[in-house]
Amino acid sequence: MKRFKLLSLAFAVSFLALQLSAADAPKKGADAAKKAARKAAKSESTGQAINENKSTPPERIHVAKGFKVELVYSVPGDKQGSWVNLCLDGKGRMIASDQYGGLYRFPLPPLGQPLDPAKVEKVPADIRAANGLLWAFDALYVMVNDYDTPENSGLFRVTSSHGDDKLDKVELLRSITGRRDHGPHALLLAPDGKSIFAITGNGTKPTEFSSSRVPLHWGEDHLLPRMPDGRGFMRDVLAPGGIVYKVSPDGKKWEVYSNGYRNIFDGAFNRSGELFTYDSDMEYDYNTPWYRPTRICHVVSGSEFGWRNGAGKWPAWYPDSVPPVLDIGPGSPTGMTFGYGAKFPAKYQEALYACDWSWGRLYAVHLKPQGASYTATKEDFLTGAPMPLTDILINPKDGAMYFAIGGRKVQSGLYRITYTGNESTSTAPADDTGAGARAIRQQLEGFHGVQDPNAIKVAWPYLGDNDRFIRWAARVAIEHQPVKTWADKALKEKDAAKQLEALLALTRVTGIDPFHRKPTDPPVDKAMQIKILAALDKLDWKKLTNDQRVELVRTYNVCFNRFGRPDDATVKKILAKLDPQFPSGKRELNAILCESLVYLQSPTIAKKAMALLLTSSSQEEQMEYAKSLRMLKTGWTTELHGDYLNWFLKAANYRGGASFEKFIEFIQTDALASLSAEEKETLKDVLAKKPVKKTPLEALSEALAGKSFVKEWKLDELAMAAERGLKARNFENGRKMFGAVGCFACHRFNNEGGMTGPDLSTAGSRYSPRDFLDQIINPSKEINEQFVPVVLTKLDGEQITGIIVNLSGDSVTVNTDLSNPNQRTGVDRKLVKSMEPSKVSPMPEGLLNVLSQEDIMDLVAYVLSGGNAQNGMFAKGR
Repeated sequence: MKRFKLLSLAFAVSFLALQLSAADAPKKGADAAKKAARKAAKSESTGQAINENKSTPPERIHVAKGFKVELVYSVPGDKQGSWVNLCLDGKGRMIASDQYGGLYRFPLPPLGQPLDPAKVEKVPADIRAANGLLWAFDALYVMVNDYDTPENSGLFRVTSSHGDDKLDKVELLRSITGRRDHGPHALLLAPDGKSIFAITGNGTKPTEFSSSRVPLHWGEDHLLPRMPDGRGFMRDVLAPGGIVYKVSPDGKKWEVYSNGYRNIFDGAFNRSGELFTYDSDMEYDYNTPWYRPTRICHVVSGSEFGWRNGAGKWPAWYPDSVPPVLDIGPGSPTGMTFGYGAKFPAKYQEALYACDWSWGRLYAVHLKPQGASYTATKEDFLTGAPMPLTDILINPKDGAMYFAIGGRKVQSGLYRITYTGNESTSTAPADDTGAGARAIRQQLEGFHGVQDPNAIKVAWPYLGDNDRFIRWAARVAIEHQPVKTWADKALKEKDAAKQLEALLALTRVTGIDPFHRKPTDPPVDKAMQIKILAALDKLDWKKLTNDQRVELVRTYNVCFNRFGRPDDATVKKILAKLDPQFPSGKRELNAILCESLVYLQSPTIAKKAMALLLTSSSQEEQMEYAKSLRMLKTGWTTELHGDYLNWFLKAANYRGGASFEKFIEFIQTDALASLSAEEKETLKDVLAKKPVKKTPLEALSEALAGKSFVKEWKLDELAMAAERGLKARNFENGRKMFGAVGCFACHRFNNEGGMTGPDLSTAGSRYSPRDFLDQIINPSKEINEQFVPVVLTKLDGEQITGIIVNLSGDSVTVNTDLSNPNQRTGVDRKLVKSMEPSKVSPMPEGLLNVLSQEDIMDLVAYVLSGGNAQNGMFAKGR
C-alpha cells in the first residue's frame, strides 16, 4: 500500500490556493499598478469612477430568501464622515452619527426610493463622536466616545433651546473616561420607560455609582499567576471589565446592573423585558484554551461574565460566571435590535439581530426560552463584502429594517431591508414559555443591591435549584445580605447542592482578591478559611455531579486565592481528597483539577498531567496542562522534564492569534525558571534544541505521519456504513481522529479548536450522518456563507483569495490562510476591480482518505454526539 505523502493532491492544491497573497502573487510593478489606476479613473460606471469609493452595491449583498436590500444613501465621506449610530427622533426622523464628527438628521424616504441628499441636515448641536444615540423623555441622549480628546467623553442630553425643533442645547450629564474602541457605547430605553441602560466596554473607567446589583467583591480569582497579553493589550485593566449601568433620566443616579464583558457595543430588550447584548472576542487569543468567541449574552441582574485580561479569561463553565446564550464566532460586534415592528414573517419579527462589523455579517439569532433563561441558534441573515455593519433599527412606520455600514473612516452607507415574499407578516403572538421560571428569577433579583430581612428565607431554597440562572440569582441575593446573618447556615447546610453555592458565596464575601485589596482593608479572617475548607472537605466527591465537582474545586481555588495558601497539614488533607480524582475523564474538570494540584504542589501531578498533555488531540487542551505545569516544582523526573521541554519544540508550530507565540514563550519562560541549576545541567541537551519552523501543510502532514492512504472514499459507501455502524463506537478514538485529520485547526468544538470554520458543536442537530459525510467529502458542494472566501481581483490582474476580516479607511484586510489567523494582507480598495465569492471551499478534499472505515465511523459518532461520551452511539452492546 502506498504511503500517503502531503495528505493528498486535492488537499495541497486547495491549501495552496487559499494562501495566495500579495506577497506570493505575480508582481507587475508599481508603474503598472499606477497606470491601471489612472486608466480606471477615466472609466465610468453609472457615472462614477471605478476607483472612487461608493457604498457596497445591493447586488453584492446576500440576504435571506424573500427579502430585498436597497441602498438608501451613500454617505459622502468627505462631508458627512462615516456613520456608526442610528436612532429615530420623536417625529420618526432618523438621526445618524459620524464616528469622528457630528450628527445628521433626515426624514426616511418612502419604500423603494433613495434618500434625497438635500434633506440630510447637520444637527446644529456642538457635539461630536457619538457612539450611542437614544431619543427619550423628549430629548436626544448621546453617549460620546471621543478618540481624539477622551476627556470629552460622557453622557450628554441634547434639546432645543427655543422649542423650535433645532437641536442646539447640549448638557453634560456625566463625564466618562473611555479608551478608543473599548469606551462608552450604546444607550437603551428601559422596558418600563423610566430609565436608561448604558453600555460600556472594558476600556471605560468605571464611573461613580450609587448602587450595584453586582456584589462588590470583584476579583481576578486566578490560582496560578496570570499571563498578560503578549502585545500588552489591556494588561492594566482588572475586573469588573465592561459594565452595563442603569441610569436615571437626569443622569444623576447610576446603578451597576451587570459586568465582566470585554467590549459590548449595543443591546436590545425582548418582549419580556429581558436584555441581551453581543460581546466581542479577543482575536489575539485564537486557538488558546482561554479564547472566548463573540457571544450573545443574557444580561440578567447582578451578572458577572468573567472577562479578565490576558490568559485570565474565565471559561463559561466557572460557577461564579454567567454563561453565554450562544457562541457566535470571530468578529466585531456592533449594533443590535429585535425585529419587533417589522413587516416580516413571525420568525423574523421575533429574531434578535446582531451586527458583525469585521466579517460583514448580520445574524438573526432565534431565541428559545429554557428555564429562567434562553437557548439560541443563529442564521446568517445578511452577508456582503465589504459590509462593515455599524447599527440597525426597525422603523415601525414602514415596517422596514434599516442598517448602516461605516466606522473607522471607511465608506459609509444606509440600507433598507423589506420583505417581498409570500409568508404572512401579521404581528407575531407573544410567547409566554418560561414565564414561571423567569418570574422566580426576577423575584430573587428583587433582593439584588439591597439588604432585606426576608432575603435569606426566600433565596436559600433556590441555591440548589437545577436552573443555573435561578441558582445565580439566589446566590447574588444572599451575597448582598449581612454575612453574619447567614455564615453559620452556609457552614452547616446539609444539602450538598445548596452548600456548594453558599460556600462559594461565603468565600467571595469574606475573602479579598489580592489584586483588588485596598490599603484600608483588614487582614483576611484565616479562621473563616479554616471553617470553609473544613466544610468543603466533608462533601462526598462520589455523591456529587460533574458540575458540582467543578464547583467544589473552583471554590477551593477562590478560597486559596482570597485567603492565601493553607498550612501544610491542611494542604496534605486536601491533596488526599483531590489527587485521586485526576484525571477524571472530563476535560473541564481535568483542567481545574490540574491547576489546583499544581498550586498545591502534588507529587503525582507531573506524571499524570504529562500523560494527558502528550495524548491530547487539540492544542488547546495541551496548552491548558502546559500552562499549569509551568509552575510545578515537585514530582518531576528527567524523562518527564524532557518530554515537557520537547513539547515546546512541537508547540512552536502551533498556530493561533497575534499573541499566540508570546503566550507559548511565557509558558516556556516560567517553566525554565522553575528548573533548579542541577536540573538545567541534566537537561542541557534538550534545552539546547531549537524548534524547526514548518509550513501549515508540513505540520499537518507530520501530524498524520505513519498513516497510509487507505482509499478514496465515496459518499454512498460511507453513508451506508453509517446507517448500520453508529453503534458501540469508540469515543476516545473519535476524538483522536477529529484531531488527527486537522479538524481542530479550523473548527470550534465544545470550547476548543479554531474559529475560521463553522462551529461543529451542534452538528448533530443540523446533519444526518449522510449529510455530515457529504460536507466532508464534497466541501465545495455547499459552502457555509459565513466562511465563503472572497476572490479580490485587482486592476493589475492580481488575485487574492481569503476572508475579509477588517477595514480601515481604504484598506481591506484579508485573512489568506484560515488555519493561520495571522496570515493577512492589506489591499487598497481603490485598486480592486472586483470582489466575488469563491466557488472553492477552504476546506480541503480527501481528508478521510487516510482513515479506515472504523476510524471514520468513530469520528462521525464523536461529532454528531456533540462530544458526549454518554451518547447511545458509544454504549457497548447496543
